[in-house]
Amino acid sequence: MPTSPPPPRSGSRAVERAVDVLACFDDGSPELTVSSLSARTGLPVSSAHRIAQALVRGGLLERIEDRDGYRIGARLVSLAVPSLVRLGADRYAPQLQSLASDIGIAASLAVVRDGCALTLFAARPPERFCTIQIPRPRQPAERSVTGRTIAAFDRRTRDSADLTRLRTHGFLADVDHVDPTVFAVAVPVFDEFRRPWGAIGVQARRRRLSDPVVRGMVPAMHRTARLIETRATSTRLEISSR
Repeated sequence: MPTSPPPPRSGSRAVERAVDVLACFDDGSPELTVSSLSARTGLPVSSAHRIAQALVRGGLLERIEDRDGYRIGARLVSLAVPSLVRLGADRYAPQLQSLASDIGIAASLAVVRDGCALTLFAARPPERFCTIQIPRPRQPAERSVTGRTIAAFDRRTRDSADLTRLRTHGFLADVDHVDPTVFAVAVPVFDEFRRPWGAIGVQARRRRLSDPVVRGMVPAMHRTARLIETRATSTRLEISSR
């Protein structure tokens, strides 16, 4: 008995799969192989390869020939940069760069949107930099130290333990939920009504962020937060923490 041909693939489904492939880089992975894309999306290797190649043709991914891998393409970066400028993230780059240089570790600015902590900008130090210092671009707020720092002040999602730590010590710190060898520290950035709209974060291997080092760099983080607050205006960011 002849079988009927499979229904044609819908355009929306193809787009969803392409989005899934691009989302594989959400954790900050600089490059991924086809096998990794397949494992992360649940797609067959052949499908992951076909979609990745289409994204390469569109400039959203780039092929790394010698390692058979893929990375974010220049066109996707060019699409993102104007949005960051419009959101005002670029205006805080000098303050974050100065902080990173002072403490010798990358410093980032994050906000919360739709339950996720979004890293808007990360400044690298001039020396002793490693990629582990750059936080993931997007992660659940409750699993992010920067996200928890912002949410601690929100009456709807407030964690009293986190709020007590922030009010007592002036910062929040914890190990990474994925890699427990990574330690993160964050301080809030307030608006003119003392509501936190963002957080400055620093992360590195726990052995590097010893307690004395953390105590020494937190004042510099607070000074940077105050500089950013002074520079901020009521229209500084369209991304809200609420």
